[in-house]
Amino acid sequence: MSTSSKPGYLIVTTGNDVEGYAIEEYLGIVRGIVVRSTGVARGFLGGLKSIIGGNVETWVTVCEEARKEAFSRMIEHARELGADAVIAMRYDATEFMQGSTEVLCYGTAVRLRPLEHLAS
Repeated sequence: MSTSSKPGYLIVTTGNDVEGYAIEEYLGIVRGIVVRSTGVARGFLGGLKSIIGGNVETWVTVCEEARKEAFSRMIEHARELGADAVIAMRYDATEFMQGSTEVLCYGTAVRLRPLEHLAS
């Protein structure tokens, strides 16, 4: 596949296919999981902000960091399987303890091959 000419390069899409490529092999579901807590100080400040209204920047930062880490872990899992791409990528988040949230990034790892009319 042509992405192999770019070491470490991996295509990630929320779609179910990759334009210009055919799916050669489905390698299975890959995921990255992160559990984050807001901590007492962030929780207190965020709680105050939620009373007055508006965007709670301290929590936005926690969420964004958690999503980035979950995404990186999913990519690492896909690379371990020898994937060229991850299709149907999604995020999910679940609060499972007071102040603790699990962030999950998942998708399907695949190997690709260029479509023949584009390969020449």
